[in-house]
Amino acid sequence: MKPIRRAILSVYDKQGVEELAASLAERGVELYSSGGTASRLRDAGVPVTEVQELTGFPEILDGRVKTLHPKVAGGLLGRTDLEGHVAQMREHGIPTIDLVVVNLYPFEEVTAVPGCSLATALENIDIGGPTMIRAAAKNHPRVTVVVDPGDYEVLTAELETHDGATSEGFRARMAAKAFRHTAMYDAGIAAYLGTGESFPERLVLPLRHAQELRYGENPHQRAALYVEPGYQGPGVANAWQLGGKPLSYNNLADADSALAIVREFEDPAAVIVKHGNPCGAARDAADLAAAFEAAKQTDPMSAFGGIVALNRTLDLTTAQAIAGTFFEVVLAPGFEKAALERLRRKKALRLLEVPDMGGETGGGMDLKRIRGGYLVTDWDRTDEAGGEVVTRRQPTDDERAAMAFAWRLVKHVRSNAIVLAHANQAVGVGAGQMSRVDSVQLAVSKAQLPVTGTAMGSDAFFPFRDGLDAAVDAGVTAVIQPGGSVRDEEVIGAADERGVAMIFTGVRHFKH
Repeated sequence: MKPIRRAILSVYDKQGVEELAASLAERGVELYSSGGTASRLRDAGVPVTEVQELTGFPEILDGRVKTLHPKVAGGLLGRTDLEGHVAQMREHGIPTIDLVVVNLYPFEEVTAVPGCSLATALENIDIGGPTMIRAAAKNHPRVTVVVDPGDYEVLTAELETHDGATSEGFRARMAAKAFRHTAMYDAGIAAYLGTGESFPERLVLPLRHAQELRYGENPHQRAALYVEPGYQGPGVANAWQLGGKPLSYNNLADADSALAIVREFEDPAAVIVKHGNPCGAARDAADLAAAFEAAKQTDPMSAFGGIVALNRTLDLTTAQAIAGTFFEVVLAPGFEKAALERLRRKKALRLLEVPDMGGETGGGMDLKRIRGGYLVTDWDRTDEAGGEVVTRRQPTDDERAAMAFAWRLVKHVRSNAIVLAHANQAVGVGAGQMSRVDSVQLAVSKAQLPVTGTAMGSDAFFPFRDGLDAAVDAGVTAVIQPGGSVRDEEVIGAADERGVAMIFTGVRHFKH
C-alpha cells in the first residue's frame, strides 16, 4: 500500500475534477495544479498550490512549458526504496509526488474539425501532460496515475478502502491504462502528420474500445467493438442504434457489408445481406418500398434473418413491408417517425441510423488480420462499368444497364463471385465457390426469377469457356468480366458463337 500525500492535478477535460480534488483535500492531500485547472479548483473553494511555486519557475512560452521541470519529474520518478534517490531528492529539495491526475489536449477533436490549420493542430499537441503520465506510470510501484475522469470514483473508492492509500494491483492497472492512453494520443498525431503516406514504416492503430459484444462469431468466442477516433464518414461503427437488442459481432460485420453495397447506388435502393454476401439487391427511381420488395424477390428464403440496408429515409410503407419478414438489422440514413414506431414493435429488430450515407468515407486502408501480422491494402473503390466490348455483338442499352448493376454488386460478393442481374434488380448470386463454373451454376440454381435476358457479372476472368456456356444455357445474354486469361480468345469465341455481348473491364474485384 502506498499512501497519497501529494498530488498534481492538470486536466483539459475538467469533468468531475472539483469533486475529486475536494475529496483529496479532505484527506489532507497536498494539491498542486497549473493554469485553468488551478483556477477552477480555487473557484470551487479547494485549497491548491500553483506548480510554479513547487518548481520556483514561472510558466513560459505561452504555457508551453509549465510542468517540464526536475522538481516535477524527480518527484514522480524518484524511488524511495533507493538511498541514492532519497539523498539526491533531499539535496535538491524535491518532494515526492504520489498521485498524478492528467488528461490531454483534445488533439483528435480539434483536427477533426474541417479546415483545422497546422498551427492549430500543433498547439493542441500536449507535451507536459504525456511526460507526467509516462513518468508516473513508469514509477507505478510507488506512484498512482489516473487519466480518465471515469476512474475518479474508482480512485476515491480505492482510497476509502485502504485508508488513503492505493494497492499495487490498482496502480499497475492504472499504469497500463495510462500507457495505452499516451500511445493512442501519439498514434493520432502520427496519423495526422503522416496523412498521404500509403504504407508507413510503422503502422499504429489508434482504436478506442466502444463496447463489449455478447460473443464473437460463435458463442464460445469473446468479442468487442473498437472504433477509429475522429472518423467522420458513414459507418456502422458510429451509427446510432434506435431500437432492438444489442448488436452482435456478426450483426456488425454483415451490416458493414450491406452499407458498403447500398452506397453503390444513387437511386433509391435496398440491399439484403446474409453471412457477408448480398442475397438481394434492387433499385427503383421512385419507390423505396418497391426497391425493397424487388430485393427480397431475389432470394426470399435466404433473406430470412438477414440484414436490410436502405439508402433513403425509411418511410412507413417500406417499414410495413419489412415488418412482414424476420430480419436481424435494418439500417438507413433516417427513419420517419411512423416508420420507427412500426418497426420498434419488433422488440428484437436492431434499427441503425447512418447519417450522411452518401458522404465520403475518407482515406485509410483496409486491414485483414493474419496470425503474426496484418495485410494492408487500399479500399476497392472502383465502381464504373467501363471497358471494351470484345465481341462482335454490341450490348443493347438495357444490357449495358444490367451489366453495370451486376458489376457494382459483384465486387461485394465473396470470390469466386458471379451475379446475374437486370438493370435494376439482382436475379442470382453465386458466392465463395472454388471454381468459377460452380459459382455460375450456383447463381443460376439460386435464382427465383427468370434468368432469361439477364447480364452476368464475374469478379475475375473465366479460365475456360464452360462458365460462359453454363450461363448462356440458362438464358444470360450479356457478360461483364475483367478479362486477362490466357484463354480469353477461347471465351470470346464462345461468346460470339452463342451470340452473347461481352465487355472486358480490365479491373478485377476479388474479395476474400
